[in-house]
Amino acid sequence: MTTEEYAALKERLRAMADPGYRAFHQKLVPEVENLLGVRIPALRQLARELARGDWRGYLAAAQTDTYEETMLQGLVLGCAKMEPDELFERLREFIPKIGNWAVNDSVCAGLKLVKKHRAETLAFLRPYFAGEEEFEVRFAVVMLMDYYIDEEYIGEVLSLLRAVRHEGYYVKMAVAWALSVCYVKFPGRTLPLLEGEAFDPQTRRMALQKIVESNRVDARTKAEIRALRKAVR
Repeated sequence: MTTEEYAALKERLRAMADPGYRAFHQKLVPEVENLLGVRIPALRQLARELARGDWRGYLAAAQTDTYEETMLQGLVLGCAKMEPDELFERLREFIPKIGNWAVNDSVCAGLKLVKKHRAETLAFLRPYFAGEEEFEVRFAVVMLMDYYIDEEYIGEVLSLLRAVRHEGYYVKMAVAWALSVCYVKFPGRTLPLLEGEAFDPQTRRMALQKIVESNRVDARTKAEIRALRKAVR
């Protein structure tokens, strides 16, 4: 991608901005200061378009001047055709750019290549669970939640979640969210961890609240979970 082509892309992004959506989305990511206000479906469509062309050239030229430009890079990684090893190397370069939950979670959801290469991807993710940066840990946790909570991996998922020690709010919230999904799918494997002290009280309370809010949990179970949440100190 030439300098002129990249400049045109930046102008295109600015033209796609919706001031009303910017005001709405800013409330969801108040820490983001460089938000244009481009809707996610429009960014995904643009990512697919870039992935059909010189996407490597785009990624080489790409900057992080705006929230949308960072998001777009991650979405392109989910659309472009490449081998797992190349994806992992590019993710190593991209993950340090993540600075908020929205980019993190949207990019994780789009990495469909992972479905065909789960063992290799999990090996790639392992070091991130012990990372020092909040969003590199959240990235690993959300990837677990999106692609690994099933019969084959549930034991390993719960073990990896228990090993997370980062004190950041967005990490704790991601662990709680993942635990709530584990409970919905594997209540017998997950409940003992929520009843005990495998996780800190804040994470447990958030996980139990997520379970209460789930529409996949019956009323009687929700009452039991509410009582358990009240007992967490």
